[in-house]
Amino acid sequence: MSLFSGRFTGRAAIVTGGASGLGKEVARRIIAEGGTAALWDVDADRLAEAQAETGAAHVVALDVTDADAVAAAAASSAEALGRVDILVCSAAITGATGPVHEYPLESWRRVIDINVNGLFYCCRAVVPLMLDHGYGRIVNVASVAGKEGNPNASAYSASKAAVIGLTKSLGKELAGKGVIANALTPATFESPILAQLPQSQVDYMRGKIPMGRLGEVHESAAMVCFMASEECSFTTASTFDTSGGRTTF
Repeated sequence: MSLFSGRFTGRAAIVTGGASGLGKEVARRIIAEGGTAALWDVDADRLAEAQAETGAAHVVALDVTDADAVAAAAASSAEALGRVDILVCSAAITGATGPVHEYPLESWRRVIDINVNGLFYCCRAVVPLMLDHGYGRIVNVASVAGKEGNPNASAYSASKAAVIGLTKSLGKELAGKGVIANALTPATFESPILAQLPQSQVDYMRGKIPMGRLGEVHESAAMVCFMASEECSFTTASTFDTSGGRTTF
């Protein structure tokens, strides 16, 4: 896998959900390509392991549903890194699996709280740091489920549709201010989050992908890193697919 040497030189990133999966791989690439990164995650033990593995300059163990903790983390990471140029919001959960009329209320609330409210808190806290120096790249990780809706995954699908809508609104607000915001809409890829799902749900999602396989984390990370780079300069308030041909819009 080739890297773009020096692409992120002088750039500093905050990556949520940075202890594993896509978040960790994105941080690893940003650092390998000359940048610095702060990892945020709720799992303190895995966060320490990810810092050792990636070389991240700063880590914060927090629950993104705590708006005050997110604001404090943003200030702490900005101080540690010297600036914040990139925000990648990757923290999310899948929630329970089941039909809407039987869906557990607590799971619904938790999915929306993490996937939507937590992402909103992160953007709200970090955008001013970017506006202060007139540059920023925001990548919010959504899903093809937010475009198409997966049966028996109503909370997750609704939350990712909300991420797409929030990102479109945010990108339009910031257009012309040097800060670009886009969403990634991947199909299912190999990731620790799959452990939250029954095999039948994973098989269903694999069956919807024309390429006939799940994605790999490095494929989505490559797209995120483009979106987080200076090269992504004239696309904002939009979505980028890594879906193996699944998405139709």
